[in-house]
Amino acid sequence: MNSSGNATAFIHGIMKRCFDILVASSALIFLAPLFILIAILVKTDSHGPVFYISKRAGKGYRIFNFYKFRTMLEGADRRLGEVAHRNLYQDVPETLFFKIEDDPRCTRAGRFLRRTSLDELPQLINVLMGDMSLVGNRPLPLYEAASLTTDDLAKRFLAP
Repeated sequence: MNSSGNATAFIHGIMKRCFDILVASSALIFLAPLFILIAILVKTDSHGPVFYISKRAGKGYRIFNFYKFRTMLEGADRRLGEVAHRNLYQDVPETLFFKIEDDPRCTRAGRFLRRTSLDELPQLINVLMGDMSLVGNRPLPLYEAASLTTDDLAKRFLAP
């Protein structure tokens, strides 16, 4: 790429970051009352923390904490073996992907939050911190990222 292309990409990156900061910070301020209501809903529905934090791989394979409102019972990760037989990807050879319809580990409030995608709102914190961008690839859980780090699939880690 020539120096003109580098300058354009640099300016585009700065503009995208400014947009992310402006929109994410505005949304977090505007949605603060909703965050409080959701936090109360999560806490009254089940024991455990309000947020679910998982490690994700972002741009340049950088690992960061990914925030969501907790939608499952506390310790759901440790109960994965109990529901492994329900994995929608179990018949796909050599796959690491895991997805369950109507997961029994999900709380009542969690089902509502997932159905409405309200569980995703804390990702605005990730956007504000620079871990993610409002527009771009969704960061993957580490086990999925590890399976996509070969050949052309690794290119997805070049963008935020």
